[in-house]
Amino acid sequence: MYDHILFPTDGSAGAEAALDHAIEQARAHGARLHVLYVIEENVQVMAASESDLLAELEAEGERIVEEARDRATEAGIEAVETAVKGGSPHRVIRGYAEDHDVDVIVMGTHGRSGLDRLLLGSVAERTVRTADIPVLTVRAREANADGDDGENGN
Repeated sequence: MYDHILFPTDGSAGAEAALDHAIEQARAHGARLHVLYVIEENVQVMAASESDLLAELEAEGERIVEEARDRATEAGIEAVETAVKGGSPHRVIRGYAEDHDVDVIVMGTHGRSGLDRLLLGSVAERTVRTADIPVLTVRAREANADGDDGENGN
């Protein structure tokens, strides 16, 4: 059913939870797993005058996608591609999916609600609304019994 699975990541707890699902799907379907990290365009603009900062952001992205690749490889996924790109995250995700004939996007969500979501927006929500292919979203695991997952006071 799936030949290409895209796992966009920002290295967050929500992304970590989604990676498990992406690996499971890739293993079940014998699919190629694509791991993508996007450096937000606002950060790129701010960092343009600070080439050291941009280099650090790119290095952080490379570290995150390599860690995901290592986990996938250890889980028996043989075909894993990684990429670090800059731009508007939901647009880059959608474009990458189109360019690589991706069948499904598996991504984490921070679980923001209310004002936080309205003010900050949601890459997952925008991706779900604009993608032409299925998008599986996975909420971050709860860190403890009181429901505090350590993100944004939730």
